[in-house]
Amino acid sequence: MKTTISRREFSLTVAAGTLGLITGCSTTNRFDILIKNGLIIDGSGAQSFKKDIGIIGNKIVAIDDLKNSTADVIIDAENLVVSPGFIDIHTHTDIGLFVNSNAESKIHQGVTTEVSGNCGDSPFPLNDVDFLELDTNTFEKYGIHIDWRNTDGFLRRLEDQKISINYATFTGHGTLRSHVIGRNDIQATPGQIKEMKDVLERSMADGSFGLSTGLEYAPGSYSSTTELIEVNKIVAKHGGIHATHIRSEDDHVEEAIQEALQICKQAEVSTQISHLKACNFANWHKIDHVLEMIHTAADSGLAVSADRYPYIAYSTGLTMFLPLWSRQGSTEEILNRLKNRVMAQKISDYVEDKGHRIGGWDRVVISSCNLEKNEKWEGKSVHACANELSTTPFEFIRNILLEEKNRVQIVGFGMDEDNLKKVLSSSLVMIGSDGTAVAPHGKLAEGKPHPRYYGTFPRVLGKYAREEKLFELTTAVKKMTSMPAAKLGLHKRGQIAKDYFADIVLFNPETVIDNASFVDPHQFPSGIEYVIVNGLITVQHGVHTGAQAGTVLRHRSS
Repeated sequence: MKTTISRREFSLTVAAGTLGLITGCSTTNRFDILIKNGLIIDGSGAQSFKKDIGIIGNKIVAIDDLKNSTADVIIDAENLVVSPGFIDIHTHTDIGLFVNSNAESKIHQGVTTEVSGNCGDSPFPLNDVDFLELDTNTFEKYGIHIDWRNTDGFLRRLEDQKISINYATFTGHGTLRSHVIGRNDIQATPGQIKEMKDVLERSMADGSFGLSTGLEYAPGSYSSTTELIEVNKIVAKHGGIHATHIRSEDDHVEEAIQEALQICKQAEVSTQISHLKACNFANWHKIDHVLEMIHTAADSGLAVSADRYPYIAYSTGLTMFLPLWSRQGSTEEILNRLKNRVMAQKISDYVEDKGHRIGGWDRVVISSCNLEKNEKWEGKSVHACANELSTTPFEFIRNILLEEKNRVQIVGFGMDEDNLKKVLSSSLVMIGSDGTAVAPHGKLAEGKPHPRYYGTFPRVLGKYAREEKLFELTTAVKKMTSMPAAKLGLHKRGQIAKDYFADIVLFNPETVIDNASFVDPHQFPSGIEYVIVNGLITVQHGVHTGAQAGTVLRHRSS
């Protein structure tokens, strides 16, 4: 139901209503938006309660029985849960927002805030070589050019763009290291570490929330623990976060967790372990010890937590199946190693072993290619692709990487469902999609991305909270709202509370569920009825309104 009034009437009634709220008078109040009859889950983990919510501008100004109030827009939330907007603490959304600023696959899940720049990769800072490569790739893929080199330039471009979600970002350590040292497997000198610290300090002054590391990826993988401790001292100095894709998530996962905890302790930095998992059957039994390590560290006073998406498959670049030594340097240098038959044989031995350890090439599926001629492979396993061409899995991998210049994405089915439930149940684990904002139309509809891009948050609410009763709905919402807000230090976000920003989701607790699948991922979820971002309705009855009220959140000013 919608009620409209004149601007003059609105100004007068807002003034009177606000006075009534402050003094406790029973004055009839008028709001921009009034949400009535909803079951509020406020994000704190406390029990749900029935109240109405009054919104003026971009803030929640009243949570009470507001039956005598009215508004420009009245939403009847009968049979719906009213919760804070979801904060996706681990994403890879960045340049795609210049292609489609509506952030459709995320806003339809109820995500109102994206936290990007993860796994050591951010679109800044850029030296001349990296700027040229990123600009070339972006133009080839999307037809747009980049015009920034640093954090402030990127965030200003986003602010000029206008977006449908709030946006925060880390600085990628891999990008930072490339900016200062390049992409080769060399140890940083004291002077280079100092330069990295100086660039990171400027990045955080410009609004970055900290440093992300991607220690399974080149060039971040070439860094020493000492380097990581030193650089993270800047993050700690400015009250930021170290979000880490640890050095190994399979055979050496325990050692990798230990390194993350060592960095946390010695740099005295708040640490977020990204997409916590133990990959491949031979390592599934390690998850109990991994969780014990993290909880013991937290109990001892270390500021450590983690995040996870609710699926048993991961997604990454196909180059991850190449040995580290072959991934150093420029794209051309990597491709030349694949072209060289002697080097290719050495690479082949490693690749075949990786395929064996995940359980076979039928568990690795091509999800995205850039060339139209290779779209036929999307959604097929490496095993099936190789069989179709009557070749070996390695030769298929080698040839497609050469054709696509390394730009091939895959989905790998390497995790265990029982382990997933253990991780999601941990009191230290938040929900993070590890996905990117895409859309079922236009340039962002290409490929078959991991269904987490569309379904992460509804899947937790529907499958794991409602159907499997892994935890209470209040706990699920807390993992998506106040926990990441507190971790990041977001100002007045992550809870339904008076004077907080009006980032709000209304969902049907009986029907909310993900619809995206690995075969057909470009599908919005069910049950997300309304999404409000900074006081503007952005999704209404499951349809994007076109509103773009999102804001760029900068560290210390967000």
